[in-house]
Amino acid sequence: MSFETVIMAAGKGTRMKSKLPKVLHKVCGKPMLQHVIDASEKAGSAREVVVIGSGAELVRESISGVEFVMQEEQLGTGHAVLCAKDKFAESEGTLLVLCGDTPLLTSKLLKNFTEYHKEKGSAATVLMAEMPDPTGYGRIIKDGDGSFIRIVEEKDATVEEKKIKQVNAGVYCFDVKKLFKYLEQVRNENAQGEYYLPDVLPILKSVGEKVSTYQAEYCEDTVGINSRVQLAAADKALRMRKERELMESGVTIVDPAMTFIDVDVEIGQDTIIHPNTYLEGATHIGEDCEIGPDVRFVNMKVGNNVKVQFSYCHDAEICSDVTLGPYVHIRPGSRISEQVKIGNFVEVKNSVIGQGTKLPHLQYIGDSDVGANVNIGCGTTVCNYDGKNKHRTKIGDNAFVGCNTNLVAPVTVESGAYIAAGSTITKNVPKDSLAIARARQTNIKDWNDKRK
Repeated sequence: MSFETVIMAAGKGTRMKSKLPKVLHKVCGKPMLQHVIDASEKAGSAREVVVIGSGAELVRESISGVEFVMQEEQLGTGHAVLCAKDKFAESEGTLLVLCGDTPLLTSKLLKNFTEYHKEKGSAATVLMAEMPDPTGYGRIIKDGDGSFIRIVEEKDATVEEKKIKQVNAGVYCFDVKKLFKYLEQVRNENAQGEYYLPDVLPILKSVGEKVSTYQAEYCEDTVGINSRVQLAAADKALRMRKERELMESGVTIVDPAMTFIDVDVEIGQDTIIHPNTYLEGATHIGEDCEIGPDVRFVNMKVGNNVKVQFSYCHDAEICSDVTLGPYVHIRPGSRISEQVKIGNFVEVKNSVIGQGTKLPHLQYIGDSDVGANVNIGCGTTVCNYDGKNKHRTKIGDNAFVGCNTNLVAPVTVESGAYIAAGSTITKNVPKDSLAIARARQTNIKDWNDKRK
């Protein structure tokens, strides 16, 4: 049985000291809020409603696939959830309440938590964690037999209550009808003058409803992010979690501490990742590859048995059995076909490089369609920009382009053609022809002496 979710994401996050809303700061390559949404969906949530306030337009632009509701004034967590009341007017069953700044929450934890809530038949269930240092968290107050009494916030806690290490993780399950029936009874008589969501729990108990607690196995999964220091710690924790998952699936990561892999990256079995490698965004890497050292991939699709070192590639595709690097830049819109070899100091932009073609070193290939088994000599440049427009260059199969050639687009070099070194090609080269486009050499005797 599925459930619905409301996510509180309206706070400014003043301790971040940022113009960006706190929940949009990225952890492991993705906004904190998106991590929370994804965990909820994977746990079985049928619908997510996000309560926004500070930086609302930026949040709307950055996050999709959810419903939004505005909290015009940030008057506390209870007020935030109350703002979403109309969104759940027709709802039945369980409502999961989450915070948008808890990116380490796992779908497994949320699934177990919601299932526990349903099994107990509770009106409300609180997720708690046992923190070594509970400073800053609301404490869970229980009676002698372990039954829930209330949650007391740090600023309202007594000295004895502050010693309690079982804390409120800010995650709740409610019977949605009962929650909104009693939430309006919450008052703001506290040190902050805010309407706290946990204050609805003793109200539920007072009318005979059951309130339960569920303890997270790992307290680290529940940590909220309030500062740049905590953001960095969460990023490291999530990356280590991702790398552990990859290694357990058959990927070799030579030095996990010196490797940076975003949460949505996929890597095939027996691929080796060398140090100082950054794999970002929606990057997918096949099997038996060797990536790094010093490689950055962003939104790359990579085949099997690909070897890349000291290179930056983004928004492009590298097919199987390709060798790339060192010092290669593959730019958006490019497709590097099977068995291509690209050597040092080569840039490819918005181009298709055909199967078995070689770009050994020192080339710029832009806006080009290069056929199969083409050899492009050192120092070759595609002159694709006339100062106003970009033009395409076409090179047919089995062509040979000599060193230091300039291909002035738009131009076509047909299959089997041969271009002599040092040529500037401005006209099409027919099939199986030799093109020479350079001035005849002239030697002037004693010219150097005249300069003296």
